[in-house]
Amino acid sequence: MGKGLVDRRVLLGGAATAGVAAAAAAAAAQAPAPQPGSLKGRTVLITGSSSGFGRLTALHLAELGATVVASMRNLQGGRRPEAVSLLAEAKGKPGRVHVAEIDVTDASSVAAGTAEAVRLLGGTPDVLVSNAGIGLGGPIELHDDQALELQLQTNLVGGLRMARAVLPGMRARKSGLIIPVSSQLGRLVMPNIGAYCSSKFGLEAAFEAMAYELAPFGVEVTIVQPGGYPTRIWESGSRLFDAVLARNDAERRMAYGPHIALTQGDDDRSPQHRPQRRGAGDRSPDRPAGGPAAAPPARAPQHRRFRRGQRGARGHPGPGAGLGALHGLAQGGDQLNTLALRRMRDLRGRGCGG
Repeated sequence: MGKGLVDRRVLLGGAATAGVAAAAAAAAAQAPAPQPGSLKGRTVLITGSSSGFGRLTALHLAELGATVVASMRNLQGGRRPEAVSLLAEAKGKPGRVHVAEIDVTDASSVAAGTAEAVRLLGGTPDVLVSNAGIGLGGPIELHDDQALELQLQTNLVGGLRMARAVLPGMRARKSGLIIPVSSQLGRLVMPNIGAYCSSKFGLEAAFEAMAYELAPFGVEVTIVQPGGYPTRIWESGSRLFDAVLARNDAERRMAYGPHIALTQGDDDRSPQHRPQRRGAGDRSPDRPAGGPAAAPPARAPQHRRFRRGQRGARGHPGPGAGLGALHGLAQGGDQLNTLALRRMRDLRGRGCGG
C-alpha cells in the first residue's frame, strides 16, 4: 500500500481494544484487522489537544505508530502544563508526539501553527482531526454577539479554517483525510444548548458538502458524532456562561430564570434532567456542574461515510467511528469490525489498494 493513501480503515481498526478482539474473530478471519503499529509512517495534525478527545487521540495514534502534532492554544513556549504532561505520557510510544500552538479562532495563528506542523511532520499531514471546540449553554436570547461569535468561530469557522490550511497540500498529493469532531447535538436540538447545536449543525452541513467537493481530489471526510463522554467542554463552558449572564440585563435574566437554573445544573425537578443509572459519585458527562441540564443521554458515536456520487450514509454505531481515541466509548467490537471491513471493501472497489 502506497504512502500517499490515507487508510481510513486503519484508523477504524485502531479503535478496537483487546477486550473485544474475540468478538471480531469471525470477521477478522476474512480480512485481518490492522495490528498496533500499523500507522507507522502516517502523520496526523490534531486541534484542541490539551484535554479530552484531542489528547486521547494524540496518545492513541502515537501508540499505533503515527507521528502526531497535537496543537492547543496558549502553548506558553512549550511550558503549558497540559503540553508538558502530554509529551511525557507519549514518551516511549512507537510513534511520536509533537506540540504546536494553534488557536482556531485566529487566522494568523492557524496559518503559523499549520506551517509549524508541516515543518515538524515533513509535509502536509495525512490526517487532520479538527477537534477544537467549546460548549456554551443557555437560552439563545441571552447569547449576545460576543457569545455567538466565540461559539461559532471555535466550533464552525475554526474547523473550516483548519481545512483550508491543509487542503492545498492534500489536493496536490491527491490523498488525505479530514475528521471534524461534531456531536450527537449536530443531529438533534435541545433547549438551552441551541447555540451549540447551531454550530454543530453548521459544521456538519459544511463538511458534508466538502465531502462531495473533495472526492475528485482523493481527499475523504469522516464526521464523528460522539455521545456523552467526560471531557471538560461543559465545565469550561460554565465559566463562559457566567460572563454571558453578567452582560445581560436584569429583565432577561428574570424572564429566563428557570432556563438559567437548568443550564447551571441547579434544577433537578424533571426526571429527564436527572443522571440515569449512575453512582452517587458519578457525574453525567453531558451534564457536569454548570453544564446544560438538557443534554441527551450518552450514546455510541455515529459516523458518516462518503463516496463519490453517493449521498453520505451513517455507518453502524460502533466504538471509534473513524477515530482511534474514541476507544473509551467502545461497546461492541463486532460492529466496529464490520464497519471497518465494509470500508475496506469500498476502498478496494475503488482501486485504492488492498
